[in-house]
Amino acid sequence: MTGTTRAQSPRKRLLRTNKQILLVIISVITLFPVILTVSTAFKTSQDAQRNPFGLFSSFSTENFETAWTVGRFNEYLVNSFLLSVPSTALVVVLATMAGYTFARLPFPGRTFAFYLVVLGLLVPFFTFMIPLYFQLRGFGLLDTLLGVNLVLASTGLAFGTFFMRAFFTDLPTELEEAARIDGASEWQIFIKVMVPLVTSGAGALAVFTFLQNWNNFLVPLLYLPNGSFRPLTTGLFLFVGGRSVDIGPLAAGALITIVPVIVLFVLLQKQVTQGFLSGAIKG
Repeated sequence: MTGTTRAQSPRKRLLRTNKQILLVIISVITLFPVILTVSTAFKTSQDAQRNPFGLFSSFSTENFETAWTVGRFNEYLVNSFLLSVPSTALVVVLATMAGYTFARLPFPGRTFAFYLVVLGLLVPFFTFMIPLYFQLRGFGLLDTLLGVNLVLASTGLAFGTFFMRAFFTDLPTELEEAARIDGASEWQIFIKVMVPLVTSGAGALAVFTFLQNWNNFLVPLLYLPNGSFRPLTTGLFLFVGGRSVDIGPLAAGALITIVPVIVLFVLLQKQVTQGFLSGAIKG
């Protein structure tokens, strides 16, 4: 038995080493574009054109200055927050209320209504994006912050409802029964008893929705045709113009676009992980 274990040990060590080498290779392939973008953003314009694949061969902030002023990324950054924050708040509030309703409040047709909402996860946005364009134009909401925020919120509401329902379903019924005995109304039970117990799920949903809306390219491009309130994603796309591309300011613009969401995810990584793991276990 001991001889068999000793004979298997080198094989296990070789297998572990091969896994580590594979993980290193995958990490290098994944991180190289990011490192190259950072390097290009901090190069001089001449160095970026002459040696595009050289890493950190020079240092300059002129690319950021060009992207911030000439590329108008200072305006795009503000617009991205104006589009992402309200739509995210709308999704979290409505999804939390809907999740509680479908999980805790009995009413006729509740199951059918829930699956009707979840059906929104199966309908691609491309199937209704053109009719939605004409609807927004008819209501006077085209090229407005309100219209685009409503569209962004609608794209995440089905998943948010499904996600939050999983948290409310697992909560013990004794909590709300005790609150009703004490004379609490349904609204008080929801706000003071139930919502504090699902804050991890609401936080995870908020971060996930914010990242999705921040990186959304198609919705602002379609429903902001005149360029009003143009966010970073469409601004970065339109920054590439002409026959030649200045890759230095373009890389700086890409960093300006991704740094806020990276910082947000790093700061809230623990809450996001806990929220999604709890939802997976409860669901």
